[in-house]
Amino acid sequence: MNLIVKNANIPQGDRQVLTNILVDQGTIVGFADSINGLQADKVVDVKQKLVVPGCIDPHTHFMEPGFSHRDTFDAAGRSAAKGGLTSHIDMPCTTKPSVRSREQFHEKLNAIKDKAVIDFAFWGGMTGEDVREGLLHNIQPQVDEGVVAFKVYMTPSVPTFPPVSDAEMLEIFRHVAPTDLPIGVHAENLDICTFYSSKLENEGREDPVAWSEARGVIAEKTAIELILSFAEETDARVHVVHMTSKKGVELVREAKKRGVKVTAETCPQYLVLNAEEAMNKWGTFAKIAPPLRGKEDNEAFWQGLADGTVDFVGTDHAPYNIETEKKGSTIWTSFPGMPGVEQMVPILVSKGLNKGRLSLSRFVEVTSRNAAIHYGIYPKKGAMELGSDADFTVIDLDREYTIDKDNVLTDAKYTPFHGMELKGIPVQTIVRGKTVYDADDGGIVSEPGYGQYVERQSIQRLDRELKYETENTLGRPVKVQEKEKQFAGGI
Repeated sequence: MNLIVKNANIPQGDRQVLTNILVDQGTIVGFADSINGLQADKVVDVKQKLVVPGCIDPHTHFMEPGFSHRDTFDAAGRSAAKGGLTSHIDMPCTTKPSVRSREQFHEKLNAIKDKAVIDFAFWGGMTGEDVREGLLHNIQPQVDEGVVAFKVYMTPSVPTFPPVSDAEMLEIFRHVAPTDLPIGVHAENLDICTFYSSKLENEGREDPVAWSEARGVIAEKTAIELILSFAEETDARVHVVHMTSKKGVELVREAKKRGVKVTAETCPQYLVLNAEEAMNKWGTFAKIAPPLRGKEDNEAFWQGLADGTVDFVGTDHAPYNIETEKKGSTIWTSFPGMPGVEQMVPILVSKGLNKGRLSLSRFVEVTSRNAAIHYGIYPKKGAMELGSDADFTVIDLDREYTIDKDNVLTDAKYTPFHGMELKGIPVQTIVRGKTVYDADDGGIVSEPGYGQYVERQSIQRLDRELKYETENTLGRPVKVQEKEKQFAGGI
């Protein structure tokens, strides 16, 4: 046996149970009340801290190859490990080349595989350009390489990943639907965003909040309504990435009730920041797309996470170069994005779990289990079961910490979370039985190249038939029936 994680409080539903976790060859091989007489190469005593299945960020932009002036793959990985993440799923768009074919997939993989600190999977991609040029045959080769989902943009991202028109998106839905892989959509209406950004800029608006006003909730609302309609038409699995608004939560909740194959994620910034305060304080450093919203939207997302409407959390980690892409630019010309992998888990622990907004079981679901299931890497990832990878996030629920932009490990030393005081943070990150981060003993203690590519296990998922009934006058939905159902590929 290689490792014993001693004195671990692990989640059993909403309870914590004290045990010792037995690990061999990078996988979980057992749990023991006592380790008397057991031998292992290494014993890690976590001293009754909370140990949860390794946390997963399902939405990152690690910027390599092609944009290493913003952040390097290994620096982003170190930052993620410090933040308690054991795996991440990287987007196809903010690299050169973007990932839209088998050849581009391998070009990206070969460029970064020796730089990974934690494990990683890949999104695949399709664009409007691919539709126009007759390249939709590149979908299946990406599926064969193990991508976990496909990404499309309704608004521009980078020149290497053009957006889709409405009809082009519908065509992509039709071609991806038979694979049973999710289609993640950046849900903002391009015409609305373009028109009102130009209008406010021409009116002389330079205040930071103008960015949020130009890309208002109506841009997200109409985009979500469209992709839900396309999902119903094609029977495709649609996923609303980085959802921002209370209206979005309501639309997804209603769509789930009527059986649409829709899931949604939000990000820490949409849980704890609002446009009026954060953008006036941080200016371009709080400029993201979609933009920050209001306090009522923050609360809608905590409710949506708690009741199952919002399935999990990702960061949309997308750092930019401070000098050339953030600092000195106007609110219209600066690049929209921020780092986040180091802050996601601490914020969900401090502002969610420790404040009672998330139960322990729900915390595990939104930080690891649900994303692993959704993207076909469960139970290798996202589980604490026999045979699962020995990925653990060790959390000190009582440790206090203040986020400091100068201490982040990403190359982009900025964060609109700067100065936020937290209680409860990850203190150790263990990937396949190896400690990659230890807050009290060396910080990052793993070299780049340890992280491995995680191929989708098979085209499978847990699909829940959820029915709702009114619980109270607020109309909060509660599950009254849950059934696991097999789809193509089985479970």
